[in-house]
Amino acid sequence: MGKKKIQTQTAEEALKETESLESAQRKATNKQPATSRSLDKAKVYIQATYNNTLISICDGKGNVLGWASAGSLGFKGPRKATPYAASKTVETLLEKTKKYDFKEVEVYVRGIGSGREAAVRALAARGLNIALIKDVTPVPHNGCRPRKPRRV
Repeated sequence: MGKKKIQTQTAEEALKETESLESAQRKATNKQPATSRSLDKAKVYIQATYNNTLISICDGKGNVLGWASAGSLGFKGPRKATPYAASKTVETLLEKTKKYDFKEVEVYVRGIGSGREAAVRALAARGLNIALIKDVTPVPHNGCRPRKPRRV
């Protein structure tokens, strides 16, 4: 089988990686329309899967004001589902939607990924008042009919 390679990351590669993440974050926040309006409440939907973390902010009627994902920020592979990627996604999304000026949010969390708690903590750390945290993960009730047992 051969020897196992242990891959180490040099300081230059780490610096280049952080630069690319920051440039992707800046690129995501640059697209903003000129209009601005004030909202009293917003709804934040967090979908934390095993592979990615998707976050979107809506107004009271359900119109999406902005969204971001760990993959859109430049995270690749298994790092997309990390808590760090989820917190960076929240920061980018709040920079995108800062023109709406909302202070109170309702958070709806879906999925069982590792980024769900980190995303909620990042929302609270940014000074938003969290009025509600609700878990809307779909749960099967009895599910599908199981396969018949194998006869040997």
